[in-house]
Amino acid sequence: MLSMKRGQATFGRKWNIDYIDYIDYKESSLSPFLAFTIAFFILIFPQNSFPQALSKPIPHGLHKKFLQHDGLKRSYSLYIPSSYDGKRPAPVLIALHGGLGSTIGMITLTKGGLNILARQEGFLVVYPEGIDRHWNDGRGVNRYRTQRENIDDVGFIAALIDQLTKEFAIDSKRIYVTGASNGGLMTYRLGCELSEKIAAIAPVIAGMPENLVSQCSPSRPIPVMIINSKDDPLVPWDGGYIHFGQQTLGKILSTQESIEYWARHNGCLFPMVTERELNKDAKDGTKVIIQEYNGCDDATEVILYTIEGGGHTWPGGWQYFPEKIIGKTSREIDANEVIWKFFKRHALP
Repeated sequence: MLSMKRGQATFGRKWNIDYIDYIDYKESSLSPFLAFTIAFFILIFPQNSFPQALSKPIPHGLHKKFLQHDGLKRSYSLYIPSSYDGKRPAPVLIALHGGLGSTIGMITLTKGGLNILARQEGFLVVYPEGIDRHWNDGRGVNRYRTQRENIDDVGFIAALIDQLTKEFAIDSKRIYVTGASNGGLMTYRLGCELSEKIAAIAPVIAGMPENLVSQCSPSRPIPVMIINSKDDPLVPWDGGYIHFGQQTLGKILSTQESIEYWARHNGCLFPMVTERELNKDAKDGTKVIIQEYNGCDDATEVILYTIEGGGHTWPGGWQYFPEKIIGKTSREIDANEVIWKFFKRHALP
Protein backbone atom coordinates (compact mmCIF):
# COMPACT_ATOMS: atom_id res chain seq x y z
CA MET A 1 0.00 0.00 0.00
CA LEU A 2 1.30 3.46 -0.92
CA SER A 3 0.40 6.19 1.54
CA MET A 4 0.78 9.76 0.27
CA LYS A 5 0.16 12.36 2.94
CA ARG A 6 -1.23 15.76 2.13
CA GLY A 7 1.22 18.64 2.34
CA GLN A 8 3.46 20.91 0.32
CA ALA A 9 6.61 20.13 -1.62
CA THR A 10 9.11 22.92 -2.20
CA PHE A 11 11.35 23.11 -5.26
CA GLY A 12 12.44 26.75 -5.28
CA ARG A 13 8.77 27.68 -4.69
CA LYS A 14 5.76 26.01 -3.12
CA TRP A 15 3.29 23.80 -4.94
CA ASN A 16 -0.05 23.02 -3.39
CA ILE A 17 -0.93 19.35 -3.14
CA ASP A 18 -4.43 19.43 -1.74
CA TYR A 19 -6.22 16.87 -3.83
CA ILE A 20 -4.22 13.73 -3.04
CA ASP A 21 -3.72 12.72 0.55
CA TYR A 22 -3.60 8.94 0.55
CA ILE A 23 -3.82 6.44 -2.28
CA ASP A 24 -4.75 3.05 -0.95
CA TYR A 25 -4.12 0.31 -3.48
CA LYS A 26 -6.79 -1.84 -1.88
CA GLU A 27 -9.42 0.88 -2.33
CA SER A 28 -8.20 2.51 -5.54
CA SER A 29 -8.70 1.32 -9.06
CA LEU A 30 -5.36 2.95 -9.93
CA SER A 31 -2.48 0.64 -10.71
CA PRO A 32 0.73 1.18 -8.69
CA PHE A 33 2.45 2.54 -11.83
CA LEU A 34 -0.33 5.02 -12.55
CA ALA A 35 -0.51 6.13 -8.91
CA PHE A 36 3.21 6.89 -8.88
CA THR A 37 2.95 8.67 -12.24
CA ILE A 38 0.15 10.94 -11.05
CA ALA A 39 2.00 11.65 -7.81
CA PHE A 40 5.19 12.54 -9.76
CA PHE A 41 3.43 15.05 -12.00
CA ILE A 42 1.60 16.62 -9.07
CA LEU A 43 4.95 17.28 -7.40
CA ILE A 44 6.59 18.68 -10.56
CA PHE A 45 3.85 20.83 -12.08
CA PRO A 46 1.75 23.60 -10.51
CA GLN A 47 -1.80 22.63 -9.70
CA ASN A 48 -3.31 25.26 -11.99
CA SER A 49 -1.40 23.88 -14.99
CA PHE A 50 -3.07 20.48 -14.71
CA PRO A 51 -6.02 19.55 -16.87
CA GLN A 52 -9.17 19.76 -14.75
CA ALA A 53 -9.95 16.08 -15.29
CA LEU A 54 -6.56 15.02 -13.92
CA SER A 55 -6.50 17.52 -11.03
CA LYS A 56 -9.80 16.24 -9.67
CA PRO A 57 -9.52 12.47 -9.37
CA ILE A 58 -11.44 10.45 -6.83
CA PRO A 59 -8.68 8.75 -4.84
CA HIS A 60 -10.38 6.13 -2.73
CA GLY A 61 -9.17 5.62 0.81
CA LEU A 62 -8.43 7.91 3.76
CA HIS A 63 -7.73 11.61 3.28
CA LYS A 64 -6.59 14.31 5.69
CA LYS A 65 -8.46 17.54 4.94
CA PHE A 66 -8.60 21.04 6.40
CA LEU A 67 -10.85 24.06 6.60
CA GLN A 68 -10.74 27.47 8.25
CA HIS A 69 -13.53 28.19 10.69
CA ASP A 70 -13.87 30.97 13.25
CA GLY A 71 -10.20 31.90 12.90
CA LEU A 72 -8.95 28.35 13.47
CA LYS A 73 -7.50 25.78 11.09
CA ARG A 74 -9.64 22.71 11.62
CA SER A 75 -8.97 19.22 10.32
CA TYR A 76 -10.80 16.00 9.62
CA SER A 77 -10.15 12.66 7.98
CA LEU A 78 -12.42 11.59 5.14
CA TYR A 79 -12.86 7.99 4.07
CA ILE A 80 -13.97 7.53 0.46
CA PRO A 81 -14.90 3.92 -0.33
CA SER A 82 -14.24 2.32 -3.69
CA SER A 83 -18.01 2.11 -4.19
CA TYR A 84 -18.21 5.94 -4.42
CA ASP A 85 -18.21 7.06 -8.07
CA GLY A 86 -18.85 10.79 -7.65
CA LYS A 87 -22.07 10.58 -9.65
CA ARG A 88 -24.68 9.17 -7.31
CA PRO A 89 -25.22 11.26 -4.14
CA ALA A 90 -23.81 9.38 -1.15
CA PRO A 91 -24.89 9.46 2.51
CA VAL A 92 -22.38 10.79 5.05
CA LEU A 93 -21.66 9.36 8.50
CA ILE A 94 -19.78 11.69 10.87
CA ALA A 95 -17.96 9.87 13.72
CA LEU A 96 -16.69 11.94 16.67
CA HIS A 97 -13.79 10.71 18.77
CA GLY A 98 -13.82 10.75 22.56
CA GLY A 99 -11.86 13.02 24.90
CA LEU A 100 -8.08 12.72 24.35
CA GLY A 101 -8.94 10.81 21.18
CA SER A 102 -8.20 11.52 17.53
CA THR A 103 -9.45 10.74 14.05
CA ILE A 104 -7.18 7.71 13.78
CA GLY A 105 -8.08 6.75 17.35
CA MET A 106 -11.76 6.64 16.38
CA ILE A 107 -11.00 4.36 13.45
CA THR A 108 -9.00 2.14 15.79
CA LEU A 109 -11.70 2.12 18.47
CA THR A 110 -14.27 0.94 15.94
CA LYS A 111 -11.78 -1.56 14.43
CA GLY A 112 -12.28 0.16 11.08
CA GLY A 113 -15.81 -1.18 11.05
CA LEU A 114 -17.44 2.00 9.77
CA ASN A 115 -15.05 2.05 6.80
CA ILE A 116 -15.84 -1.59 6.04
CA LEU A 117 -19.56 -0.79 6.07
CA ALA A 118 -18.94 2.27 3.90
CA ARG A 119 -17.42 0.04 1.22
CA GLN A 120 -20.38 -2.29 1.38
CA GLU A 121 -23.11 0.36 1.57
CA GLY A 122 -21.64 3.26 -0.42
CA PHE A 123 -21.49 6.06 2.14
CA LEU A 124 -18.65 8.43 3.12
CA VAL A 125 -17.24 8.46 6.65
CA VAL A 126 -15.91 11.66 8.22
CA TYR A 127 -13.73 11.70 11.34
CA PRO A 128 -13.45 15.32 12.59
CA GLU A 129 -10.63 16.37 14.92
CA GLY A 130 -11.41 18.24 18.15
CA ILE A 131 -9.23 21.13 19.34
CA ASP A 132 -6.68 19.73 21.81
CA ARG A 133 -8.49 16.39 21.35
CA HIS A 134 -11.74 17.52 22.98
CA TRP A 135 -15.18 18.80 21.94
CA ASN A 136 -17.22 21.71 23.25
CA ASP A 137 -20.19 19.54 24.18
CA GLY A 138 -21.90 22.05 26.49
CA ARG A 139 -20.70 20.85 29.91
CA GLY A 140 -18.63 23.99 30.57
CA VAL A 141 -15.51 22.20 31.86
CA ASN A 142 -12.82 24.88 32.13
CA ARG A 143 -9.88 22.49 32.02
CA TYR A 144 -10.68 21.86 28.33
CA ARG A 145 -9.75 24.67 25.95
CA THR A 146 -12.72 23.93 23.72
CA GLN A 147 -15.14 24.57 26.56
CA ARG A 148 -13.14 27.27 28.36
CA GLU A 149 -12.91 29.37 25.18
CA ASN A 150 -16.36 28.30 23.95
CA ILE A 151 -14.92 27.15 20.63
CA ASP A 152 -17.57 26.88 17.94
CA ASP A 153 -17.56 23.14 17.30
CA VAL A 154 -21.17 23.21 16.12
CA GLY A 155 -20.21 25.77 13.50
CA PHE A 156 -17.19 23.67 12.54
CA ILE A 157 -19.34 20.60 11.85
CA ALA A 158 -21.82 22.74 9.90
CA ALA A 159 -18.97 24.20 7.82
CA LEU A 160 -17.55 20.71 7.29
CA ILE A 161 -20.90 19.52 5.95
CA ASP A 162 -21.07 22.54 3.64
CA GLN A 163 -17.54 21.89 2.36
CA LEU A 164 -18.32 18.24 1.64
CA THR A 165 -21.49 19.26 -0.19
CA LYS A 166 -19.45 21.55 -2.48
CA GLU A 167 -16.66 19.06 -3.16
CA PHE A 168 -18.54 15.75 -3.44
CA ALA A 169 -21.83 14.30 -4.57
CA ILE A 170 -23.53 14.20 -1.17
CA ASP A 171 -27.06 13.19 -0.25
CA SER A 172 -27.80 16.18 1.98
CA LYS A 173 -30.89 14.46 3.40
CA ARG A 174 -28.85 11.55 4.73
CA ILE A 175 -26.14 13.00 6.97
CA TYR A 176 -25.72 11.24 10.31
CA VAL A 177 -23.66 11.70 13.47
CA THR A 178 -22.36 9.26 16.04
CA GLY A 179 -19.66 9.60 18.67
CA ALA A 180 -18.15 7.99 21.73
CA SER A 181 -17.83 9.52 25.21
CA ASN A 182 -16.98 13.23 24.74
CA GLY A 183 -17.86 12.67 21.07
CA GLY A 184 -21.16 11.14 22.17
CA LEU A 185 -21.93 14.16 24.34
CA MET A 186 -21.12 16.37 21.35
CA THR A 187 -23.48 14.25 19.26
CA TYR A 188 -26.36 15.26 21.55
CA ARG A 189 -25.43 18.91 21.07
CA LEU A 190 -25.42 18.55 17.29
CA GLY A 191 -28.85 16.94 17.50
CA CYS A 192 -30.02 19.99 19.42
CA GLU A 193 -28.46 22.64 17.20
CA LEU A 194 -28.03 21.16 13.70
CA SER A 195 -31.24 19.20 13.25
CA GLU A 196 -31.83 21.01 9.94
CA LYS A 197 -28.68 19.35 8.54
CA ILE A 198 -28.51 16.05 10.43
CA ALA A 199 -30.98 13.24 9.75
CA ALA A 200 -30.32 11.13 12.89
CA ILE A 201 -27.92 10.79 15.84
CA ALA A 202 -26.48 7.87 17.81
CA PRO A 203 -24.50 8.78 20.97
CA VAL A 204 -22.45 5.95 22.49
CA ILE A 205 -21.31 5.72 26.17
CA ALA A 206 -22.62 9.24 26.81
CA GLY A 207 -25.42 10.87 28.77
CA MET A 208 -26.89 14.18 27.68
CA PRO A 209 -25.02 17.16 29.23
CA GLU A 210 -27.17 18.71 31.96
CA ASN A 211 -26.33 22.27 30.84
CA LEU A 212 -27.53 21.46 27.35
CA VAL A 213 -31.14 20.68 28.24
CA SER A 214 -32.37 24.25 28.72
CA GLN A 215 -30.73 25.33 25.43
CA CYS A 216 -31.73 22.36 23.30
CA SER A 217 -34.25 23.31 20.64
CA PRO A 218 -34.24 20.97 17.64
CA SER A 219 -36.23 22.35 14.75
CA ARG A 220 -37.98 19.02 14.14
CA PRO A 221 -38.36 15.50 15.56
CA ILE A 222 -35.05 13.71 15.14
CA PRO A 223 -34.37 9.95 15.28
CA VAL A 224 -32.13 9.04 18.24
CA MET A 225 -30.45 5.82 19.29
CA ILE A 226 -28.42 5.67 22.52
CA ILE A 227 -25.97 2.86 23.28
CA ASN A 228 -24.87 3.06 26.93
CA SER A 229 -23.24 0.68 29.37
CA LYS A 230 -24.79 0.13 32.76
CA ASP A 231 -21.41 -0.48 34.45
CA ASP A 232 -19.51 2.38 32.82
CA PRO A 233 -16.90 3.52 35.39
CA LEU A 234 -16.41 6.96 33.81
CA VAL A 235 -19.79 8.11 32.47
CA PRO A 236 -22.36 7.12 35.13
CA TRP A 237 -25.49 5.35 33.94
CA ASP A 238 -27.49 7.12 36.66
CA GLY A 239 -26.18 10.55 35.71
CA GLY A 240 -24.42 13.14 37.84
CA TYR A 241 -20.76 14.07 37.57
CA ILE A 242 -18.45 12.41 35.08
CA HIS A 243 -15.33 11.25 36.90
CA PHE A 244 -11.81 10.53 35.71
CA GLY A 245 -9.74 9.62 38.74
CA GLN A 246 -10.24 12.44 41.23
CA GLN A 247 -11.39 14.88 38.56
CA THR A 248 -15.03 15.84 38.08
CA LEU A 249 -15.79 16.73 34.48
CA GLY A 250 -19.26 18.21 34.32
CA LYS A 251 -22.74 16.81 34.94
CA ILE A 252 -24.92 14.69 32.69
CA LEU A 253 -28.46 13.37 32.76
CA SER A 254 -28.98 9.72 33.54
CA THR A 255 -29.40 7.40 30.58
CA GLN A 256 -33.11 7.13 31.37
CA GLU A 257 -33.50 10.93 31.52
CA SER A 258 -31.53 11.30 28.29
CA ILE A 259 -33.67 8.87 26.31
CA GLU A 260 -36.89 10.29 27.80
CA TYR A 261 -35.89 13.82 26.77
CA TRP A 262 -35.77 12.79 23.11
CA ALA A 263 -38.89 10.65 23.37
CA ARG A 264 -40.84 13.65 24.67
CA HIS A 265 -39.39 15.95 22.03
CA ASN A 266 -40.40 13.47 19.33
CA GLY A 267 -43.91 13.02 20.73
CA CYS A 268 -43.49 9.30 21.38
CA LEU A 269 -45.84 7.16 23.42
CA PHE A 270 -44.73 6.18 26.94
CA PRO A 271 -43.49 3.87 28.34
CA MET A 272 -40.84 2.35 26.10
CA VAL A 273 -41.18 -1.28 25.14
CA THR A 274 -38.56 -3.99 25.52
CA GLU A 275 -38.06 -5.49 22.10
CA ARG A 276 -35.54 -8.21 22.86
CA GLU A 277 -32.51 -9.29 24.87
CA LEU A 278 -29.21 -10.59 23.50
CA ASN A 279 -26.90 -12.92 25.36
CA LYS A 280 -25.22 -14.93 22.62
CA ASP A 281 -21.76 -14.99 24.20
CA ALA A 282 -22.08 -16.03 27.83
CA LYS A 283 -18.31 -15.77 28.24
CA ASP A 284 -18.02 -12.03 27.62
CA GLY A 285 -19.91 -11.14 30.81
CA THR A 286 -22.36 -8.77 29.12
CA LYS A 287 -25.98 -8.77 28.00
CA VAL A 288 -27.81 -6.34 25.71
CA ILE A 289 -31.37 -5.11 26.26
CA ILE A 290 -33.03 -3.30 23.36
CA GLN A 291 -35.92 -0.94 24.12
CA GLU A 292 -37.79 1.60 22.03
CA TYR A 293 -40.67 4.03 22.08
CA ASN A 294 -43.63 3.65 19.75
CA GLY A 295 -45.83 6.20 18.01
CA CYS A 296 -43.19 8.91 17.56
CA ASP A 297 -43.92 11.93 15.36
CA ASP A 298 -42.92 11.85 11.68
CA ALA A 299 -42.03 8.13 11.87
CA THR A 300 -38.95 8.91 13.94
CA GLU A 301 -37.48 6.30 16.28
CA VAL A 302 -36.09 6.60 19.80
CA ILE A 303 -34.16 3.47 20.76
CA LEU A 304 -32.04 2.50 23.76
CA TYR A 305 -29.41 -0.23 23.78
CA THR A 306 -28.47 -1.06 27.37
CA ILE A 307 -25.19 -2.96 27.73
CA GLU A 308 -25.43 -4.76 31.05
CA GLY A 309 -21.96 -5.58 32.35
CA GLY A 310 -20.36 -3.32 29.74
CA GLY A 311 -17.85 -0.57 30.45
CA HIS A 312 -16.67 2.67 28.86
CA THR A 313 -16.24 0.89 25.56
CA TRP A 314 -17.52 0.67 21.99
CA PRO A 315 -19.50 -2.60 21.70
CA GLY A 316 -17.68 -4.91 19.33
CA GLY A 317 -14.73 -2.53 19.27
CA TRP A 318 -11.20 -2.36 20.64
CA GLN A 319 -10.52 -2.97 24.34
CA TYR A 320 -8.20 0.04 24.50
CA PHE A 321 -7.44 -0.19 28.24
CA PRO A 322 -7.62 -3.11 30.70
CA GLU A 323 -11.04 -4.07 32.03
CA LYS A 324 -10.08 -2.97 35.55
CA ILE A 325 -9.81 0.60 34.23
CA ILE A 326 -12.59 0.96 31.65
CA GLY A 327 -14.69 -2.18 32.07
CA LYS A 328 -15.67 -4.83 29.55
CA THR A 329 -16.21 -4.54 25.81
CA SER A 330 -19.40 -6.34 24.87
CA ARG A 331 -19.24 -8.81 21.98
CA GLU A 332 -23.01 -9.25 21.89
CA ILE A 333 -23.41 -6.59 19.19
CA ASP A 334 -21.25 -4.72 16.71
CA ALA A 335 -22.09 -1.06 17.36
CA ASN A 336 -20.95 -0.11 13.86
CA GLU A 337 -23.54 -2.38 12.24
CA VAL A 338 -26.30 -1.48 14.70
CA ILE A 339 -25.75 2.25 14.18
CA TRP A 340 -25.67 2.09 10.38
CA LYS A 341 -28.73 -0.15 10.25
CA PHE A 342 -30.54 2.49 12.33
CA PHE A 343 -29.27 5.44 10.31
CA LYS A 344 -30.14 4.02 6.88
CA ARG A 345 -33.83 3.91 7.85
CA HIS A 346 -33.97 7.69 8.20
CA ALA A 347 -33.63 10.79 6.06
CA LEU A 348 -34.47 14.46 6.42
CA PRO A 349 -38.00 15.31 5.27
